[in-house]
Amino acid sequence: MILALKRTPGIYLIGFMGSGKSTIGKLLAEELGWSFLDLDELIEQTSGLTIPQLFEAKGEQEFRRIEHEALTRATHQIECGKPHIVALGGGAFVQEKNQQHLSDKGISIWLDCPLETLERRVARNSHRPLARDPERFRDLYRARLPEYSKANYKVEVNDADPVNHVRSILKLPLFS
Repeated sequence: MILALKRTPGIYLIGFMGSGKSTIGKLLAEELGWSFLDLDELIEQTSGLTIPQLFEAKGEQEFRRIEHEALTRATHQIECGKPHIVALGGGAFVQEKNQQHLSDKGISIWLDCPLETLERRVARNSHRPLARDPERFRDLYRARLPEYSKANYKVEVNDADPVNHVRSILKLPLFS
């Protein structure tokens, strides 16, 4: 395992909404014997509101502030030596302050999923506030790609069994 993970045992899964961060993250955590944390679930538990309710009541800017605070709390646990796989919300890594915060807190892995697959997956879920307008969804996807590409590693994901994607992650050089 690389030094960055030995020092701060955190793996942060990033990617667009619907890319499988939570599903793959849970499986990866189970495989490694680490804890799993879904940042959006942490935000919902802490605030008592769902992500759509937070967006509606407080707006995206306030949501991003709350998200950064939740990420800071999560990384503090990891810095205390508790290994975690953390699934970030689709917009979390896009925020420069979150990228800077994570730069020495472990490893980021971009789950890169084709737009067509994401559109199909997200069409089944109406609870995503930024996915309600298909054109805005596509624009947001394209706008976020350059930020996602700043992750330490990239793993291509598709509609294959999530276990296959976990295997791909485990083959990354960070586990050598």
